[in-house]
Amino acid sequence: MTNSFMPKPNPSVEQDQFLTILSREEALARFEAALFPRQLPSERRRLADALGRALAEDVVAPIDVPPFDRSNVDGFAVRSADLARAGEAAPVQLALNDETISCGIAPTVPVLPGTATAIATGGPVPRGADAVVMVEYTQPAGQAGGNAAIEVRRAASPGQFVSYAGSDIARGEALLRAGTMIGSREIGMLAACGIAEVAVTRRPRVAILSTGDELVQPGETLRPAAIFDTNGAIVTAAIAESGGEAAFLGAIADNEAMLEAAMRKALADSDMLVLSGGTSKGAGDVSHRIIARFGKPGIIAHGVALKPGKPLCLAVCDGRPVVILPGFPTSAMFTFHDMIVPALRRMAGLPPRSDATVAAKVPVRVASELGRTEFVMVSLVEGADGLIAYPSGKGSGAITSFAQADGFLKIEALADQLPAGSEAEVTLFTPHVRVPDLVIVGSHCTGLDLVTAPLAHAGLVVRSIAVGSLGGLAAAKRGECDLAPIHLFDDKTETYNTPYLADGLELVPGWRRMQGIVFRRDDTRFAGLSAEQAVRAALADPACIMVNRNQGAGTRILIDRLLAGSRPDGYWNQPRSHNAVAAAVAQHRADWGMTIAPVADASGLGFIPLAEEHYDFALVTARKHRPAVQAFLDALASDEGRAALTKAGFRPA
Repeated sequence: MTNSFMPKPNPSVEQDQFLTILSREEALARFEAALFPRQLPSERRRLADALGRALAEDVVAPIDVPPFDRSNVDGFAVRSADLARAGEAAPVQLALNDETISCGIAPTVPVLPGTATAIATGGPVPRGADAVVMVEYTQPAGQAGGNAAIEVRRAASPGQFVSYAGSDIARGEALLRAGTMIGSREIGMLAACGIAEVAVTRRPRVAILSTGDELVQPGETLRPAAIFDTNGAIVTAAIAESGGEAAFLGAIADNEAMLEAAMRKALADSDMLVLSGGTSKGAGDVSHRIIARFGKPGIIAHGVALKPGKPLCLAVCDGRPVVILPGFPTSAMFTFHDMIVPALRRMAGLPPRSDATVAAKVPVRVASELGRTEFVMVSLVEGADGLIAYPSGKGSGAITSFAQADGFLKIEALADQLPAGSEAEVTLFTPHVRVPDLVIVGSHCTGLDLVTAPLAHAGLVVRSIAVGSLGGLAAAKRGECDLAPIHLFDDKTETYNTPYLADGLELVPGWRRMQGIVFRRDDTRFAGLSAEQAVRAALADPACIMVNRNQGAGTRILIDRLLAGSRPDGYWNQPRSHNAVAAAVAQHRADWGMTIAPVADASGLGFIPLAEEHYDFALVTARKHRPAVQAFLDALASDEGRAALTKAGFRPA
């Protein structure tokens, strides 16, 4: 599989097979055994450039901090023995020395018995003094022995309000240990000791190559059947996040000679080489065949029992790791974070990643392939009894899954499913999770983005999870969301949505959108027909392929009514969105389907109206008074919201 969303057809060449599939644990153990232990190169860096790096050696404090005894308060340096009996009823008078000690001023006059010296916070404690009294517990007392004097009305104990030299950091103390990741606090400690530069582990230089004939770099013109190179950008950023010094070298076509030359050059200049694509067993996947020429021991694992991520290839060539990630973005990133980041961090001298985890309940059953450790991305929402984890169903080619998910859960290789209602541990993509302010679960519509835009601009976090109308209703009944967008037609009452409500739910009118048959405008089979006639014409032509919608979608109910039990070619092709239906027809993968008018118009397709459906919201009454819900209802009813919907081709209710 190359870094692509479509396989490269080459029927003349028989495809290789994965002969040895290793478990995740065995593959990781072999990879790390071939890499470590190893000498980690170091370099000296000034403090400003050391942030985020790992110390290469222990740092010993060269001085005491503080370097002298200093006052912690504004007051007077005194001998505590002079004030042993001082109190409110028996103040003690002390003569003031003719000196005031400020920060940065070395004292010159000792504190003799019966005397005191004015001192500021941070000032060095003078000779003879062993305590400081706060100015609040003193008052002027005129003259004493020719000098100004003070009365002290509070006893002092030895060491009172004094920080002794070395009380914070002692000279010769191990200040920081090798391997410590340098943050702002560590820089502060180093600066306090006068240390201007430190030895840090050099970041491993990592070269990144994308492979595939179909790749186009962002910013260039997208040619037919090509895709933008997602993996190059995301892998480069992920390496930098994980302690590496990343260098993206571009995309190489599936040409063995060109790819080998690029890989050799990359390895010559780098500590690690990461490729994406070309690791499967197709005829165009050549990356793994080249590695055997690059040094020992070569390929450590090719094929790991992961889902997604089975085609992962791990190699070590003369001490330098070479990794070939699967081409699909989600597969690439799961395998990178799970299998590669631990090794990369060790090469950078960094401690193991500390993943933040939370416990959450999974509301739906998640099927899993027995024998493969499976990673499932999830979005987190707040339920009545804790966090709820909704699985993402976008597949291993969906880069937006990573951007929109909060984390992932793992299904062990020996399990064939995660039952609905299971408690799971979710590993967060970031150290903290922010529970969304507004949760919308149900049928998705482009109009929904228009209504929620003002909320997002106001700083509210809106989580929209597309599971279909019926899935949204189920979530609303369980109290897992605030609103469930639905468009369900009831045959008995011939009305939309209201018959499907349950106790605890109320209907909020949304907008009307025209559902209809979509087709290519040059397809004469549908010209001038009604929706019912168009479906009959499609059923009469065995070569006419449809594209369906997923079960649970309101659109699916309309389609099944029109088909009246028929199952034409394409019926089991069931994407989850209106846009996917339009794309299938526009790209000649299907000839007809059902979508909404705004989507058909945006795709330049022909459209035959069938019914104006009601896209409404099942509101969980118990959550109605939440501020984010009220903000949504206000945006829905606003003149601006209604105008935006109308402009997009919807009719506000």
